[in-house]
Amino acid sequence: MAAKTKNIFTDYDRNPKLFDEIYNQQGKVTKVYRKLLKLYGKHSINDYYDLNSRAKASFYNQGITFRVYGDDKTNEKIFPFDLFPRIIGAEEWDHIEKGVIQRCKALNAFLWDLYHEQHILKEGIVPVDLITSSANYLDQMKGLDPPGGIYNHISGTDLIRHTDGHFYVLEDNIRCPSGVSYVLSNRTALKRALFGVFNHYNAHTVTNYAENLLDLLETVKPHGVDAPTTVVLTPGMYNSAFYEHSYLAKTMGVELVEGRDLFVENDFVYMKTIHGPEKVDVIYRRIDDLFMDPLEFRKDSALGVPGLFAAYRKGNVTIANAPGTGVADDKAVYTYMPEIIRYYLGEDPILRNVPTYHCSRPEELEYVLEHVRELVIKPVDEAGGYGISIGNTLSDAEVETVRNTVKEHPRKYVAQPIMSLSVHPTYIEETQSFEQRHVDLRTFTVLGPDREFVLKGGLTRVALRRGNLVVNSSQGGGSKDTWVLKKDDDHAG
Repeated sequence: MAAKTKNIFTDYDRNPKLFDEIYNQQGKVTKVYRKLLKLYGKHSINDYYDLNSRAKASFYNQGITFRVYGDDKTNEKIFPFDLFPRIIGAEEWDHIEKGVIQRCKALNAFLWDLYHEQHILKEGIVPVDLITSSANYLDQMKGLDPPGGIYNHISGTDLIRHTDGHFYVLEDNIRCPSGVSYVLSNRTALKRALFGVFNHYNAHTVTNYAENLLDLLETVKPHGVDAPTTVVLTPGMYNSAFYEHSYLAKTMGVELVEGRDLFVENDFVYMKTIHGPEKVDVIYRRIDDLFMDPLEFRKDSALGVPGLFAAYRKGNVTIANAPGTGVADDKAVYTYMPEIIRYYLGEDPILRNVPTYHCSRPEELEYVLEHVRELVIKPVDEAGGYGISIGNTLSDAEVETVRNTVKEHPRKYVAQPIMSLSVHPTYIEETQSFEQRHVDLRTFTVLGPDREFVLKGGLTRVALRRGNLVVNSSQGGGSKDTWVLKKDDDHAG
């Protein structure tokens, strides 16, 4: 008798102590995944290997890469992508969407207040020294009114699902949040490889992101401009997110420029073209504040545009996100988000915060130093998963190093309990099988003066190493396509 061909979940080892996105505690498939597992169940693991290889080739041919700093072996890597998608039902997504919009609006109000009357500081709700000690607070922004009153035009909100089944916000990213290009590329790759499977679900499109982003950016054009010219400003091809910069410029139908492609004359910004100078009205910048203008910030910056900030100050150009926005996505400010939401919106937070200790508070510092092994220690101003220490993975010597580092610079660190991120079946090339891997979700919100847009299908990031809780691509993570179902397909089965 011939051996039975293994299907993709024959060897799936489910740990019931973890929150599995597909299986409930009794080991039964949840409603939104039933149809998907029936369809995928027709494939053997060898079939899946072939499909996955084709998807990898597609990413390679499209140049979908990212750069890992400090990696001696290679700088450019293909973004790891797993064809088995994550599905979020309509009701659950509605809760997430309302929650991230609430946070983005509260953060925008917070930024306006910080650079104007500072009521929240005067009333002692947020400590003054927390803001004044932030490297991302810009004195140059005091009293400036950004067009449309918007600071955080583009936001990325990182969510996790804990073992209790609830979503928690891990952090807010409102400086230069990246990753949305991978959402769009993931969908394209999946539809090419598995169009028949995708077609059985009624999921929201993600291809409308660039259109909505451009529309909302144009609503904050400078006063008196009828048909604004928008550009994407990149540090250049050696930046880790250059693929994204070029992808977004292409899909929005606007020019991708570097600092050397722009110049300022009479406090207006112009782009050099073969037809002569063209005035620029809106700049979606993907360079850090201090590199934007060598006349105003870092004098050694070769990435920025001399005079850009003066043009911005005069209201002749819109910069998105606004300079100085990073003060509000400081991980120390995150600890005050519930109070910030209540203060500006008069509402209770829709999404939960992870309990967070800020080491600048003496009593919290003492707790952190005594409980390093139970905590995740994070620098307040790093991104990409750099600088994170997960206590239960450290040796005795490493614990002592973390303690000394935190004691030396307490303002620079926060700590959170080690949250058990939910897991999702993920194809692992080394074993050629599906295994549980931890995932998070980055949502993307675009905020305008009178409307907002949340991409219905954020970036599900996967920690590809067994047991790892850090999902960032720079730390060896990958991603999945994320299907957000329309209401008429919420209980597909």
